[in-house]
Amino acid sequence: MDSYSIIIKPHVTEKTMNLIDLNNEITFVVNRKANKTQIKRAFEDLYGEKVAKVNTHISPRGEKVAYIKLVEEEMAEELAVRIGVF
Repeated sequence: MDSYSIIIKPHVTEKTMNLIDLNNEITFVVNRKANKTQIKRAFEDLYGEKVAKVNTHISPRGEKVAYIKLVEEEMAEELAVRIGVF
């Protein structure tokens, strides 16, 4: 799979907006067949930022959601502005 087919779109809710500010995490809806290593590699390829860790879960709507924690402090907020979440 290529990077564009793994990371589908940003997942924006009130909870995920708080995670950007408090935990330096950004959230994306990802391909259901992708594993954490593929998600990490795709994110680093697309956005050029280092990833500390990736957590995933399947939402009640059937979407796979990835919580991506970034290495650099305050980088999630800058990235969110860059991709148009804010």
